[in-house]
Amino acid sequence: MVNIFLTHNPEDREAFYGRALEKLRALGDVRLNPTDRNLTTPELIEAARGCQIIVSHRATHGPREVFDNSPDLVAFLRSALDIRDIDVAAASANGVLVANAGPAFVPATAEMAVALMLAVSRDVVECTLAYREGRSPPSEMGQQLAGGTAGVIGYGMVGRYLCDLLLAFNMRVLVCDPYAKAEREGIEQVDLPTLLGESDFVLPLAVATEETENLINADAFARMKPGAVFVNVSRGNLVDEAALEAAYKEGRVGRLALDVGRAEDQRPSPHLARLPRVVATPHLGGSTPQNVDAQAMSSVEQAAEIIQGRIPPRAINPEHASRLARLRT
Repeated sequence: MVNIFLTHNPEDREAFYGRALEKLRALGDVRLNPTDRNLTTPELIEAARGCQIIVSHRATHGPREVFDNSPDLVAFLRSALDIRDIDVAAASANGVLVANAGPAFVPATAEMAVALMLAVSRDVVECTLAYREGRSPPSEMGQQLAGGTAGVIGYGMVGRYLCDLLLAFNMRVLVCDPYAKAEREGIEQVDLPTLLGESDFVLPLAVATEETENLINADAFARMKPGAVFVNVSRGNLVDEAALEAAYKEGRVGRLALDVGRAEDQRPSPHLARLPRVVATPHLGGSTPQNVDAQAMSSVEQAAEIIQGRIPPRAINPEHASRLARLRT
């Protein structure tokens, strides 16, 4: 019998692992996170001792210590796409397979971007709260999407999907991506200064790498069209938060909507979320039943393949997964 450890805390297990837990239990002896919170690295090592497979929530880190101190571990499966906090080199050095989930989050994340654009540009949240409390809502009439210009930085999977939605709103769509060509009719591919200077809505969707760390910095905010709406549903790593806060407080950024940031679990930083008339949601972009079920079930699919001694779909380091042979005997 294969031992499997599921890292999700009870709240996240209910929200993100749903029906997949029963399917996972059909594959082996499943152990659960014994706490009501995310585990520290030492706690993870101890709780998963003797397990061949770890199925990891996005908030559970996979540093070197996990792989150096888990002699029975064969595979570390992330039931999400982002593996930046998993030390793949350390996993490979120990013969441990790393795999992640597929991009089922694309429609949900793109739709979240539109939801935040609408909410912040029309003061939906502020007006709702004011009316509920019997106060007069803000008198500004807001800003419509139709006829405006949206600047999408990064033309990956989410960027492509989002551009289609923005075109359907009759927006002018600008794209900046030095590594991908936007050939879709109606999209204008421009350099970053042009995008920043002409966009009413700026949406960073670049891949989070060392190259794109703080891509949106003080210089970028200074180049933005005065009063532009800044919307981030991608990664907090793309944004210099001190520069963002300064630009917003000084009125150079007109409105601000965030689903991600540099807080725990990639949530918007609380000090930014508390600013007046900022719309901030706690990293909910991919949190739809369709997406979370697909990502959870992907780890079940991967575990089933691993138990048979086979390389699963979306394996990151298959050439280094030497411990996989243990399950073939």
